[in-house]
Amino acid sequence: MEEVFGPDGLIAKAHPEYEFRPGQIEMAQAVMRAFEEKRHLIVEAGTGTGKTLAYLVPAVAAALGGNGRVIVSTGTKNLQEQLMEKDIPFLQSVLPKPFAATYMKGRSNYVCLNRLARAQSAPVLEGLEEVDYFEEVTHWSRETDIGDRAELANLPESLSFWRHIDARSESCLGQKCPDYDPCFITRMRNRAQEADIVVVNHHLFFADLSLRNGNYGSVLPDYTAVILDEAHLIEDVASEYFGSQVSNYQIEDLVRDLSNIPIDDVQIDQELTRSVARMARFADDFWMGFRDGRGDEGRYPIIPGTFARRNSAGEFEATHLGELYSVLDNAIARVETTLDTVQEKPPEMENLIRRLRQIRFDLEFIVTAPDKKFVYWLERRGRGVFLRASPIDVAGLLQDKLFDEVPTVVLTSATLSSGGNFAFIRDRLGLDAAEDLIAESTFDYKRQAILYLPPSMPDPRSNEWRDAAVDEVIKILNATEGRAFVLSTSLAGMQSLYENVWSEIDYPCFVQGSASKGQLLKRFRETPNAVLFATSSFWQGVDVRGEQLSCVIIDKLPFAVPTDPLVAARQRYIEDCGGSSFYQYSVPQAIIALKQGLGRLIRSTTDRGVLAVLDPRLRTKGYGRTFLQSLPACRVTSQIADVASILSSEVNYARTI
Repeated sequence: MEEVFGPDGLIAKAHPEYEFRPGQIEMAQAVMRAFEEKRHLIVEAGTGTGKTLAYLVPAVAAALGGNGRVIVSTGTKNLQEQLMEKDIPFLQSVLPKPFAATYMKGRSNYVCLNRLARAQSAPVLEGLEEVDYFEEVTHWSRETDIGDRAELANLPESLSFWRHIDARSESCLGQKCPDYDPCFITRMRNRAQEADIVVVNHHLFFADLSLRNGNYGSVLPDYTAVILDEAHLIEDVASEYFGSQVSNYQIEDLVRDLSNIPIDDVQIDQELTRSVARMARFADDFWMGFRDGRGDEGRYPIIPGTFARRNSAGEFEATHLGELYSVLDNAIARVETTLDTVQEKPPEMENLIRRLRQIRFDLEFIVTAPDKKFVYWLERRGRGVFLRASPIDVAGLLQDKLFDEVPTVVLTSATLSSGGNFAFIRDRLGLDAAEDLIAESTFDYKRQAILYLPPSMPDPRSNEWRDAAVDEVIKILNATEGRAFVLSTSLAGMQSLYENVWSEIDYPCFVQGSASKGQLLKRFRETPNAVLFATSSFWQGVDVRGEQLSCVIIDKLPFAVPTDPLVAARQRYIEDCGGSSFYQYSVPQAIIALKQGLGRLIRSTTDRGVLAVLDPRLRTKGYGRTFLQSLPACRVTSQIADVASILSSEVNYARTI
């Protein structure tokens, strides 16, 4: 590691702007030991540590040293692309031994040649404007080597027909497909089999982990080690893939595919047409039952008694929704029975039967709510309704499927600790037996940043708080001359601040939702003195360097929404086990989220910036001290003059509160 990262090492010689960072080499050595000793490691590496190269170099050394393939999993596609387009090519040009690396994305990112061919004669387009888009996709599919829809940069992100032609696993015919050899998934897997380093994202990694030894088989090649970057996201992603889900989209896709299956037997074909139409009708009735009453978008618990209640005799009796489920289940079973009567089934039909059975299984698991270790909930998003069953605690699942099976797992992020330790992340992920390290950043936060806490703010739950917050935001933005993110913990809070602030300042304002995230960031970077009002989606994975982003204002401490079904279930579980959900879950989770917000601010050794938190509980509550101790050691002030002075380099570094 010294030969690579040292002041006169390979990287320093190849990169004229390289700075020797003790935290980087400390992390690289710890990761190398984890590979050599086949154990697990948790590393918090703050912004400026250089953690990407600090784990990539040991990973390459381990793979080339005969330890086997290494998977690198990231939280976002942006980081995945940065690794493949910047960091890995740089190392391939610097390190003395050649190594092979490739990336894999989720199957829905790739076009399926078989489904695309069948779509040529099926009604998949929702408007005439999509005809040209479809022709462009068809032409591209003949030219591309990768088949990744990211190559279609000039087409809209939301192509309505893409879900009818993508390579999702439930529609895959596997080796029975006539397009198996030229298939882009086959090619992706072949590249991965030849690679020393395979870069994926968390969604693909945990989707694969949940499928291994299952009906659909694994996607990723075998590996002996995995590096999970942005590991603070793991619990939520794992919960999604270790549970069950059924949506109206799944059944709509199934109905469409069933309607296009060719059957020679006229009698069976007629029966299938009738039974599929019946299934579609009952499915529509079932999903409409979830739009009655609370039809707003969001996540809601499926409360006991939704599908069956005890009657006066003490016996369970189906509710209206329960009856709708029962007739839908019977309709799906009838379609399955009809397909079973076909003597020589083509691969497409076997696939459809498997999908029918999986939907019936998942629906039954959700409706009957048999397992107290799961939380049952629904989500409304657009015209979609998603029924879900998610494990309340993923620690045991991760231990069984990941930490006990893979010799080396490295978890890293800029934000994993709270209160100076890793107790929270260990408990949530079931990682008792792991070494840990906090690799210090080279950034001088005492000189580069200040934390501004307004001298007087009402309780954030009071009616007076909003007006006080608006006044403070205006004061801060005038002091920083814009150049800020104003981040809220809710959409309503964001909208309220935006509507009450934008007309009171002389700086260009953007608000989340007015354009895509990428477009908003582009406009922000290109517009002098801009202000962006946004929510949690801009708290991580966003990189704006230099003076353009000099201030991050956070309205309230980012506690998880207590009414969210998953959050509420996790909190209940901790309380039922005799713990304190507030101090064991809510506080450390919010600390990690707050540190993510600060991470948007200082991105280089020359950056200066202001983190402003409008929540007085940092001062007034006992747990506020834990928050402050968890942040980098920057200066804390209540003087608005200091906000302007640090950005003009006229700050009095001795001033504290």
